[in-house]
Amino acid sequence: MNFDLTDEQQMIRKTIREFADEVVAPGAIGRDRTKEFPRDIFRQLGEMGMMGLPFEEKYGGAGADTISFAIVTEELSRACASTGITYSAHISLGGAPLNLFGTEEQKQQYLVPICTGESLGAFGLTEPNAGSDAGGTQTTAKPEGDDFVINGSKVFITNASYAKHLALTAITGTEDGKKEISAVIVPTDADGFQVIDNYEKMGLNASNTTELVLENVRVPQENLLGKRGNGFRQFLVTLDGGRIGIGAMAVGIAQAAFDRSLQYAKERKQFGRAIADFQVNQFKLADMALKIELARNMVYKAAWLKDEGRPFSKEAAMCKLYASEIAMEVADEAIQLHGGYGYMKEYEVERYMRDAKLLEIGEGTSEVQHLVIARQIGV
Repeated sequence: MNFDLTDEQQMIRKTIREFADEVVAPGAIGRDRTKEFPRDIFRQLGEMGMMGLPFEEKYGGAGADTISFAIVTEELSRACASTGITYSAHISLGGAPLNLFGTEEQKQQYLVPICTGESLGAFGLTEPNAGSDAGGTQTTAKPEGDDFVINGSKVFITNASYAKHLALTAITGTEDGKKEISAVIVPTDADGFQVIDNYEKMGLNASNTTELVLENVRVPQENLLGKRGNGFRQFLVTLDGGRIGIGAMAVGIAQAAFDRSLQYAKERKQFGRAIADFQVNQFKLADMALKIELARNMVYKAAWLKDEGRPFSKEAAMCKLYASEIAMEVADEAIQLHGGYGYMKEYEVERYMRDAKLLEIGEGTSEVQHLVIARQIGV
């Protein structure tokens, strides 16, 4: 077993870490307060060739692997989790379904703008009555002539305000009394398509989270993504990859909370010495470092399995579950170590906790991850 990063992976980490520290991190507090979307950051990431990182070069990508994607997501999230989730969703929810299931024509038309950063990637799955129960989809795409006519709504959709098109799940018919759920590519400027951005969130304030409303939106049937009726299977595969991104995000947030805590513990003096000198705080920091190391290794293992073309659903669920939970634990401990200052926004650690909470919910709640793991181990 070789735990060393390749030369390419090390170069990507060095490049993105410098960018995260110098460009992304300085404005993170301000963006959290103003909810300003980091549009310029993503323009620069596009110029750096990061927006299509794991996709083939013929589509404008960089041909890198999933571990590289995890590294970039972690480093961006360490500096600003709003930036991290935007990037992760862009790749794993926006680009990946097109890359996995799209025809060559669809890839040229829809994946290329994602890889170049011309359009952000988004995916329309969650509905008001279909969260963990994604099979409860109610949005319909009724065949009419050569078109689908789509009606319904989606909620909590990342990046849609900055996406020129997205794939969404809809009922295209019934088969033996069961819903036939398919995925359809829909331009966001289509007549009858509304993207509503007015959520008041607990955290990740600079990310774009929207509601989609579709009223008699008409798209050609050639916009079907993959085989008709395979939408449910497709989004399960998509979410497996997305969970690696969420795990990487969680590691980044936890690392940021640890870094702040270690620095503070060395500088803060109580009872005549630095609080890092007290064994109780040394143990706290040691536990934080331990959990982060375990989580990162789990993320990398899931990513490696995916790159090797081997089954990775169990490992993706495990890394997402564990990393998201330790991100909350480490952020909570970071606030405790900072004492009263940890409760103040200028010290940043309270933001890490607010941002980390979504990771236990999005792309499958922790409860759903337990179900996925249980099924994978044969329970």
